[in-house]
Amino acid sequence: MQGNYFAKRVGQALLTFFATVTLTFVLYQSMPGGPAEALRNQILSQQMGSSNTISPEQIEQLVANYTNIESDKPIFTQYIQYMSSVFLEQDLGESLYENTSVTTLIAERLPWSMLISVYAMVIGYTVSIVLGAVMAFKEKSRFDSVSSVVVIGLNSTPYYVAGILFIFFFGIRNNFFPTGGRYGLGIDVGFNLAFMQSIAHHAALPILSMSVLGLGTALTMRGNSIRVLGEDYLRVAELRGLRNSRIATQYVGRNAILPMYTQFMIGIAGVLSSSVIVEEIFSYPGVGLLVYDAIQVQNYPVLMGSLIVFTFVTIVAILIADLTYGFIDPRISAGGTNE
Repeated sequence: MQGNYFAKRVGQALLTFFATVTLTFVLYQSMPGGPAEALRNQILSQQMGSSNTISPEQIEQLVANYTNIESDKPIFTQYIQYMSSVFLEQDLGESLYENTSVTTLIAERLPWSMLISVYAMVIGYTVSIVLGAVMAFKEKSRFDSVSSVVVIGLNSTPYYVAGILFIFFFGIRNNFFPTGGRYGLGIDVGFNLAFMQSIAHHAALPILSMSVLGLGTALTMRGNSIRVLGEDYLRVAELRGLRNSRIATQYVGRNAILPMYTQFMIGIAGVLSSSVIVEEIFSYPGVGLLVYDAIQVQNYPVLMGSLIVFTFVTIVAILIADLTYGFIDPRISAGGTNE
């Protein structure tokens, strides 16, 4: 039964991934001024001020090299060509402006985006879980009321607004943190203390601004904890003389966190996609800034390649949540078929 559940979930993940990539590819190619046409116009504009001329055949060859498709072929053939290049050769095409493969650009920047995204998500959810649990234990107290108002206010504040405020107060006005870059100039790149400190110093503000995304989870944790606190098995645990710390962690905390596990995994993709604006605000050279710059100049190969990576990360995170939920809650370990 578990094998069938695993195969079903993996199959659903693969189907979702291919459906998303297929739909995006068709929309990109079908819209006026698509990737091939944009690249063709760019090549022709560059040749207007040059004495060297390129034949139409050479232009089409350049378009094929950059986009991994033959623009004069039917869209189904183009789709087969592009998907073959992506999955068989790991070739996402070539950037129109950097003269570098999209795969190389994303591979160089993805670790930096994951650095700030993962830390932001961990900090945001950790603070939310602890705060939500304390709010539940102090339900209807002044602390609960004030904390709820603060959390609602923070959850209503866009993360990019928080980033701008952080730059103004901590970067420009007080000069506590740098306002751009991944590490300082003149630092020896390598596994050394100065380099690690510089990375943490430059990533601090982007991480703090993105952490705002996870603070709304405190209200979810509060509601789950209050619901669990009313269960009969907690009264039984208290009558058995179990320690409060054990009741709080093994009974209340574990059961309150369970509904948030999938939300936590999906949050990986949400935080990663939010890095597009955050990295632009902080001039942090990650995948987010790469996508932002690609949007500005209509760099279609980079946009399509980045979308594939974001889609892959999202689906893998959800798949991991589905496959590992049974280890946290054995009641659904067989795919929800056990009575």
